[in-house]
Amino acid sequence: MMRSLFSGVSGLKNHQTRMDVIGNNISNVNTTGFKSSRVTFVDTLSQTLTGASSPKGTLGGTNPKQIGLGSGVGSIDLMFTDGSVQSTGKNTDLCLSGNGLFVVRQGNETYYTRDGAFEFDADGNYVLPGSGMYMQGWMGTDGNIDTTAAIGNIVVQAGKSMAAQATQQVTYSNNLKADVPMIVSMSQGGISATTANPTFTASATSPVTMKLSDGSTFTETTGKYYLGSSRPVVTSVNVYDSLGGTHEIPVYFMKEGTITSTTASSSTAKSVDIWQVSLDSSTWSPLSTAATTSVPKTGVSSKMTYLNGDGTSTNVSMNVTKLQFTNSGAYDADSGDGRVIMTFTSGSIGTTGTVPATTATLNQPVTIDFSSLTQFVGNNTIVGKEDGNAAGTLKSIQIDSSGTITGVYTNGVRQAEAQVAVAQFTNASGLTKTGNSLYQASNNSGVANIKTASDLGVTITPSALEMSNVDVANEFSDMIITQRGFQSNSKIVTVSDEMLETVINMKR
Repeated sequence: MMRSLFSGVSGLKNHQTRMDVIGNNISNVNTTGFKSSRVTFVDTLSQTLTGASSPKGTLGGTNPKQIGLGSGVGSIDLMFTDGSVQSTGKNTDLCLSGNGLFVVRQGNETYYTRDGAFEFDADGNYVLPGSGMYMQGWMGTDGNIDTTAAIGNIVVQAGKSMAAQATQQVTYSNNLKADVPMIVSMSQGGISATTANPTFTASATSPVTMKLSDGSTFTETTGKYYLGSSRPVVTSVNVYDSLGGTHEIPVYFMKEGTITSTTASSSTAKSVDIWQVSLDSSTWSPLSTAATTSVPKTGVSSKMTYLNGDGTSTNVSMNVTKLQFTNSGAYDADSGDGRVIMTFTSGSIGTTGTVPATTATLNQPVTIDFSSLTQFVGNNTIVGKEDGNAAGTLKSIQIDSSGTITGVYTNGVRQAEAQVAVAQFTNASGLTKTGNSLYQASNNSGVANIKTASDLGVTITPSALEMSNVDVANEFSDMIITQRGFQSNSKIVTVSDEMLETVINMKR
């Protein structure tokens, strides 16, 4: 008679535990990054009245006779499924989707969380504002981030300055138009160009009129032009000096034509297209006339001088460079490595004297690399990308889906400042809750595998937060089931008590 009472009491306790979990889930329906829990029940030990017997002869087998002694809580499982993504518009908020957690630290203790409501404090620390715990990740050095190093606090101070960096290399890329129109005729002062006199230099008082292979005509008052060559394609690159001063340098490309070339590495002649590159369209070198000789990489020196704002001048020089392209449209490495040095030197003009001591030193070699250019039919899309920068101040930050924090500076440079670390556990449901939406590793969670979001296959959504994964409709359904289970167990206790009372009353 007493067994049913204990069974009923165990059922009451277990359903009360389940109700406690449901209540906690509903209470955290709007908690950022909250993970709901569920309760599973198991039966407890049973009292065996008779054991099972096997079949023997003419008598079949019998099943055991056992009476259960109630239920117990088998487990309280953490449901580590993703919550919905809620856009906030705050650029320091992060939403993590997938099997991963943010890593935060307080003193010597490391915690893990799905709460992505981070922000920068007064010292530039990236923290959880509610607890002040430091977000962990990798800091960048000059835009380079080593994610194989140990993680540490992410600190990006407002108003951070960026020093000026002198330009050391300019890299040209994209396409030179293979079918660029060529000059088929031109005249100057009533005199027409001929193969014996193929070159005219234009001036304001003596312009050059030319007709191109596509039927178009042009009149130019500056530059040097060759019969059978193209009009120059004009580009420009910005070069920074040691103090961050910007110097815009024009670079001209002119297609000379097609020749037959041989090289030291190959005795086989091949047809190549020749382009010349110069700083000044009036300093082209003549086309090589040796049909079986490789084209020299560089020719005469081209120079330009421009005035600085302080009354000084800067002299720029570069050898006229010849680029070869094969009939496949690729740069021909037989003509050289495609690199040329452009040199800057300081000078003075008029009576201004020497360059002031505060002016940047300009004895600056800059390598220009043309080896990435191609020559295909289409359009001229060439562009030069320089390194170096002017001095600047951090004005804003942006965070992308990889967790990289990028600083945007007033000089237009965008530089990686840090990268957020993400931890992954083999059994995330085995983590221990410590309050404040924080977790710590347990004996059954496994060891934290700390990598970048992309390395672990998780996704970071910036300017958003992860909502609670509590399903209110499901919780209310479980609440009804739990209530009925509790009521049913209470009836077991009531009926068992009435039966005991009947037994006691038998003596009366």
